[in-house]
Formats: sequence, C-alpha cells, structure tokens
Amino acid sequence: MNISPLCVCAGQAEAELRDFSPYYRKQVSVARCSQVEDELEQHKEKITQLLKHKVRPEFRAGTGRVLYEGEVLFFDDARKWRQRYMVVRSFMKGVPPRYKLLPTGGTVLTAEDMYMAMVDKCFPDETNVKEDFAPPVSGMPGQFPVYLRLPYRRDYYFCFQRQNEQAAFISILSDCIRHQNQDFLKKTTYEVQAFLKAIQLYRQDKGQYEPWDMLTGSDVRVMSNQVMEQLLPSLQNELLPRLKSKKTERKRVWFAVMEAAYILVQEHLLDGLSALKEESLGRPALTTCPRAAGVVGCFLKIKACIPCAAKVSEPAQKLCSEAVQPYLGSILDELMEPISSGFQEGRQLSEHMMNQLHQDVLEKRDDEQLKKLVETCPKLYPVFKLGRRLMENVAFTFKQLLTKAVQENPDNAGSAIEKAKHRVLKQYDYDSCTVRKRIFQEALVSITLPFIKKNLAPTCKTVRLAHSHTHCTGSTACEHQGPQETVDEPKYRNMHCSD
Repeated sequence: MNISPLCVCAGQAEAELRDFSPYYRKQVSVARCSQVEDELEQHKEKITQLLKHKVRPEFRAGTGRVLYEGEVLFFDDARKWRQRYMVVRSFMKGVPPRYKLLPTGGTVLTAEDMYMAMVDKCFPDETNVKEDFAPPVSGMPGQFPVYLRLPYRRDYYFCFQRQNEQAAFISILSDCIRHQNQDFLKKTTYEVQAFLKAIQLYRQDKGQYEPWDMLTGSDVRVMSNQVMEQLLPSLQNELLPRLKSKKTERKRVWFAVMEAAYILVQEHLLDGLSALKEESLGRPALTTCPRAAGVVGCFLKIKACIPCAAKVSEPAQKLCSEAVQPYLGSILDELMEPISSGFQEGRQLSEHMMNQLHQDVLEKRDDEQLKKLVETCPKLYPVFKLGRRLMENVAFTFKQLLTKAVQENPDNAGSAIEKAKHRVLKQYDYDSCTVRKRIFQEALVSITLPFIKKNLAPTCKTVRLAHSHTHCTGSTACEHQGPQETVDEPKYRNMHCSD
C-alpha cells in the first residue's frame, strides 16, 4: 500500500470525525437531559413476567468458566491446515488472551458456494471468472467446514470431522459474534445513547434512513465502518486498475488492503473519538451540576417541542394513515409465522425435556439419583436464538419448583414434576405472549419508521431551522433536538401496533 492510499485513509477518517463531532456534542447534552427526564418520571411501563431466572455464580462473567473446548482444524496464514486444541473461556478481567480473534460483524457459513457468493459481493470486479479463493474442499481434512466472513478483515476457516463438533463450534462462535456486535450498543449510559443517536442523525442527514447492517461493535468500530463505507469508492478507483494478476490474487491483495486501511482508520479514530468524548463530557454544565441542568433542560425541551409538534403532527398523521397503516396488517402476517413457530418449538422442546426428566424419576427412585436428576434441569436450555432468555427462565423456574417439591415430599416426586411442568408451561405461555408482542412491535417500528422519517424530512428540516436550538442562559448544556430527532418510538409503537 503506497503513501497515496494511506493519506486518503487518514484524511477520510479525520474528515468524517470532524463532520460527526457537532452531532455528538449536541447529543451528549440531549442524552443527559433525557436521562434526568427518565429519573423524574414516576410511572414507567414495566413488563412483568411470571418465570424467574437468577444467574448462578459460576455463570457470571469473570470466573473463567470453560465455554468450549476441543480439537479444531484451523487454516493458518501459510495456507496449511493445522490441528489446534481450542479452549474458550468466559471473559476474565485482567487475564490476557493467548490468541485474540474479534469476530465483530462476522457471518458464519458452512457451504463454500454461499461463502464465495459473499466474497464476490465484497470484491468490486465485473468479470464473471470463477476462481478458488477459499481453501479447496478437495484438500480439507474433514467433511464439515466453517467459514467465518469478517467485514474489512481477513477471513478464518475451520474444519471438523464430525457434524456435532461443527454444530458445537458454530454455537459458541455465534455467541461470540452476538456479544461483540451488541454488548456496547445495549449499554444504557447516556454517553452510549448519545453516540448512537448522533450516528443515526448523521447518516439521516446524508439521506441514509434504512437500518444499517454495520452498526455493530464499539463506537470506534462503528465510526470505522462509516469511514470505510465512504472510503471504498476512492480506494477502488485508486487500486483496482493497478491489479493485473489473476482474480484470486487480486482478491487477496484487495482484502489485504481493506484490512490495512481498516486498521489505520481505527487507529486514527481511537484517539480522535477519545478526545471528542473527553471534551463533550467535560463541559462545565455536565460536570458541575448535571442534574440541575437536566431538570432545566427538560422544561425547555417541552417548551420547544410544543410548536414543533404542532407543525409536524398533521403531515405525520396523514402519512401514517395513508402510507403506513394500510400495510401494517400484511407486514404483521409475514412476521407472525416464523416468530410464533420459534416460540412454539421452544415450548415443545422444554415440555419434551421435562417429560424425559419425569420418566427418569419414575425409573430411578434413589434419593441421590433424584438429586442428580434435579441438577440436570439447566440442560433444558436449548440453543435457541429467539427467546433464549425466556428458555433459560423455564429451566430455572422448573428447577426451583422441583427442588422445593422433592425436598418436601420425596416419595411423590413424579406427581411433583407433573405439577411443576404444567405450572411452568402455563407461565411460559403468558411470558412468551408478552415477549412476542414486544418483538412484533419492535419489528414494525424498525420497518416503518425509516420510511416515515425519510418522507417527513423536508417538513422537519424547515421546522428544525426555526426550533433546533434552545439554550440555557449562559450555558450550552441544554441544546435540544429538532422535531425529526424527537420521534417517540414507544408512543409511535402504541399508536400503530396495538392489538
């Protein structure tokens, strides 16, 4: 990679951060005020569930619990298959990893044709020449490959000789990807919420309203993805004409350049974002008396939003009634079948496992064996994406009820299991209904809200010019968002997604 692309990468990262900074500074103030507003609210909607779950001490992060271990065939940098013994432990603070693989944004595939189709989508080449890029299937030491496709980084390849080993590895790898993708984004601190809102508004002002697949990982990684998205066209124009070798080699060079550029961009943004956060979070009004500033900001927000809402409400209601409401039913129909069937499969699996336990108890009446069977209740946890937490609650609640029943009446354990099963399944039906409704609501909002925002953008922009900034006297801590920024998703959800 010569000096020109390096300069392009660094320059694009600095320019993107410079353009993004005003959005972040403003949203830090807004998010802090919103946090105080939430603290002041006395009545918040709470979702009650009948099933209970308590994290066992050995399941907590920081204990070094072994999550996965076994022999893995790994395709190394020398393009040779090497046998490695892999042990994956839960995160332990202060303990350095022996090997670090960050699968943020990764996609796990098991078929070469699907993997190659994904690779070809990421390689800007108009020729239809098909050449091997992944490890050749004919030379694999096992029949069950795993391809880990990573955005802007080198891919990883694994191989297994048994399908159950492949399935176990995919399960733990998928969990790692999920945590890397979502753990930062799920944080409820106002600093994180400010960043997420800022990146959303920043992209909207560029005309990008749809959900973004690359909103994964930490703030540095999200911003790096944003920079790379803008950087790709110039890198293509600069580098692709110079690559004259075979397609396979050009792919390798191109993806190596992508990884080098991605690393460089992250290095620039790491320092830049740290400085931006330190500056924004260190503003006097946020550090000296944040709660007082937030309380004042809440009143100013209400005062500023009244005229904004009045001007935006009519076109918003018209748009929703004409272009959104008529289609909600058909969208919901498409969502209901796969989601409901997933919960039904979870119920059936739980019932099957409890019936199996019941049968084992009838066959093994020894007290010690009975205690061991009770300890197997956590094995009810299925590898089940949708409603995983709910399934864990089923296992824990069942174990609690069963443990108590067995202690009180060990001679009638079979009847106790049957009663506990019916009680747990009844609670599951109630909780799953609540969770399903929430999933449907969130899905409808995520599908329709970008369309609404895009179509209301001209109206909101006009109103925002007049009402976008409300300042506290002598302070810049209480800037408030414009009308498009204050779309209340829960209220919108209740308006359009009720039963």
